[in-house]
Amino acid sequence: MRTIPFEKIRDTVARLCVEANCILGDDVISAFKKGLEMEESPTGKEILRQLLENQEIARKEMMPICQDTGWAVVWVEIGSGVRVEGGELYDAIQEGVAKGYTEGYLRKSIVSDPLRRKNTGNNTPAIIYTDIVPGDKLKIVVQPKGGGSENMSEVRMLSAADGAFGIKRFVIDRVERSQANPCPPVIVGVGIGGTFEKCAMLAKKALLREIGSTHPDPFYAEMEKELLDEINKLGIGPQGLGGRVTALAVFIEAFPCHIATMPCAVNINCHAQRHKTAIL
Repeated sequence: MRTIPFEKIRDTVARLCVEANCILGDDVISAFKKGLEMEESPTGKEILRQLLENQEIARKEMMPICQDTGWAVVWVEIGSGVRVEGGELYDAIQEGVAKGYTEGYLRKSIVSDPLRRKNTGNNTPAIIYTDIVPGDKLKIVVQPKGGGSENMSEVRMLSAADGAFGIKRFVIDRVERSQANPCPPVIVGVGIGGTFEKCAMLAKKALLREIGSTHPDPFYAEMEKELLDEINKLGIGPQGLGGRVTALAVFIEAFPCHIATMPCAVNINCHAQRHKTAIL
């Protein structure tokens, strides 16, 4: 059994919170550059240039890419041969989020109650998803998720008879109704199957995929391509001001489901596709 100190987990989560908010992934930057080549609208081109400049300033100055530094969603894979020394895993993650958002001067966006709206002051609690896997490693992914794009997400309980056509119609309609609200160009996560709540989690997890990657199943890879093409024909464009580049990617995660159901969820991310990973 391998032991990992509580403090090491806490400090790693804190670091990931800051880095995720200040340093955009190379895949996203490449997608901006590719979008700049594709875009025909002069306004859209200028917006994409500004997005590239913005991320460069954020990276050099270690300042947040966006004023909305998001809700800290933390994905954990803990090996069955790992034991946390000096405290509980979840406590270490929560303390790490509080430390990262406080010491990194990141905006605290979480209220302790949905109706009474008092800010918790340290951006906790984090949303934590945990998988127990073989081995003696601990993998932590911090995914700050902004509120504007989150508001444009949706779950729909389709029927089996709706098929792939129904899924595609729902996803495209969701993006079209969102217009400029999620700060396009967006990344679209789609969860298909499972249960009501499982498909929503899958849609969010899909946003962790590297832009430019394709689904390992050719069936879903083709569906991702078709959806991206159709979404970019909507004409919403960068920041909703018109153009060809409405989305940078569409990622699908699928899961087995009940014979009577076909849940589908869409989780939209803004252009600031943020996540950082550490393996301890």
